[in-house]
Amino acid sequence: MPGRRHKSNSKSPNPSARNSKSNTRSLQDMKKASGDSMAVSSSLNTLHVNPSTPIISRPQSRMPFENGEDDLELNLLGENERREARQGVEEPDSDSTDDAAKRPISSKDKRAMVLLCVLYLIQGVPLGLALGSVPFLLKEHLSYSQLATFALSSYPYSLKLLWSPIVDSVFLPSLGRRKSWIIPMQLTVGTLMLYISLNVQRLMENPGDYVYELTFVFTSLVFISATQDIAVDGWALTLLSHENLSYASTCQTIGLNTGYFASFTVFLALNSVEFTDKWGIPHLTLSVYLKFWSVICYLVTLWLLIFKKEDKEPATEADMSIMGVYKTIWSICKLKHIQSLIIMHFFAKLGFAANDAASSLKMVEKGFKREDLALAVLIDFPFQIYGGYLAANWSRGDYPLRPWVIAFWPRLGFALIATLIVYWFPTPPISQGFFVFLIIHTVLASFSSTVQFVGISAFHTRVSDPLIGGTYMTLLNTFTNLGGTWPKWFILKGVDAFTVATCKVLESGTEYKVKALECVSDAGKSKCRDLGGECVTETDGYYLVSAACLMFGVAFLIIYIIPTARKLQELPASVWRVKMV
Repeated sequence: MPGRRHKSNSKSPNPSARNSKSNTRSLQDMKKASGDSMAVSSSLNTLHVNPSTPIISRPQSRMPFENGEDDLELNLLGENERREARQGVEEPDSDSTDDAAKRPISSKDKRAMVLLCVLYLIQGVPLGLALGSVPFLLKEHLSYSQLATFALSSYPYSLKLLWSPIVDSVFLPSLGRRKSWIIPMQLTVGTLMLYISLNVQRLMENPGDYVYELTFVFTSLVFISATQDIAVDGWALTLLSHENLSYASTCQTIGLNTGYFASFTVFLALNSVEFTDKWGIPHLTLSVYLKFWSVICYLVTLWLLIFKKEDKEPATEADMSIMGVYKTIWSICKLKHIQSLIIMHFFAKLGFAANDAASSLKMVEKGFKREDLALAVLIDFPFQIYGGYLAANWSRGDYPLRPWVIAFWPRLGFALIATLIVYWFPTPPISQGFFVFLIIHTVLASFSSTVQFVGISAFHTRVSDPLIGGTYMTLLNTFTNLGGTWPKWFILKGVDAFTVATCKVLESGTEYKVKALECVSDAGKSKCRDLGGECVTETDGYYLVSAACLMFGVAFLIIYIIPTARKLQELPASVWRVKMV
């Protein structure tokens, strides 16, 4: 599931942080210590020092350094950058960090966390449809290649960096920097879901004839949700106080997962006639479900417009210079440690990409009921929430990437187990013991995924420059999300490409084999039946693709991810800032 992107506002830092005396004293001491060489940050199209903006807390490592601060860079930085890093911002004492961690959450922060959860919930609903339930509804009618086309609808969520500078720079001061985007985007999401609900019968009865229209509609829905996400992430760092910023990723986990599972788990179960008849509850159609959430979008947006006031921010020339933001993005990308982080993100999820994209579809193909799969994911939901809370706490220490790296091993292991489950999947109906095993596997696999999601989000929040608005966080999380999105099309295409399927036709006691383009979907099987034959898969490309992904994942983890993550988390906060030459 997607993704964790928390942005800050370049002109209006969090009020509680701005008024903090300790932050003010800390910055004054930094100025005295570093003089004119103090680390500076870019705010959209200009480079300047903003002493009212707090530096993100970063406790000093308790491990002794053998070779001094140069060892921290570990060949990621050049000589000039190392010299600049030594002249950068001093870190706050660990005692003050510990005091901030023990401070109780204020009522204002609690209300802000509830609001963030609701806004992320609205994002999760269309994502759960596009990435979860709708592919399962289409699986019976489409081949894996056609599903790969529909999978393109998830790409906008991973490419939002391309238009995030516009969202971060252009707004109506009278409405608010973030509400200027959140309100129209949520209205559009509600309208699009209403449109789909009115056309769902035409689109879903013969989806093979409307693959491109379905892809376009859901791509638009995800695109609008991604735009809303940019604004919500930017609002998170001004809604929450400085010491509770780490809970922004937790709010995102709770909100997104709740919306995602409502559209995936709950909907698939209630959409099953067999499930609803068994439990005596009303059958839920896709049309009714979409109309319900369309109304919710309208109501939440109306409440935001009338009752929720956003702190006013004066529009400046820097805010309106979109080209300046793109220049800032390029300046960030030129940092050598950012380049290492980008490479790591781009290939990190390839090891379990086949499992994420195709394992559940394969189990459904082998007879696993959609409502049983939904029930397994529903049981997993509270564990995901608790996992997000634990991961947020684990990532607040001196080594924020450690939980993220450690979780790779169980996640790769569970991907291997999932492949074996597909291979030895029993003939339906499955036994209760096997179903319990599937639930345990789902819970543990999702827990490791949640640990990684929250851990890397907390690390991004920690290192992002607070003077660059939403740009820095969106840049980092774009590559995180893209690393999980770009392989999906190739995985699903590969499953069909490496699959050898034949249609066996028996005529006058003689068996003939007719090579089929695809013998998995209802359409392919129907064509084979029209010839009087039966589909037989001789080689399943899923196993070849899954094996290739797992081998690459293990090798890349050992060779690149582990040493690079160790280097990155040891770097001082100052080297993540954009420096003035």
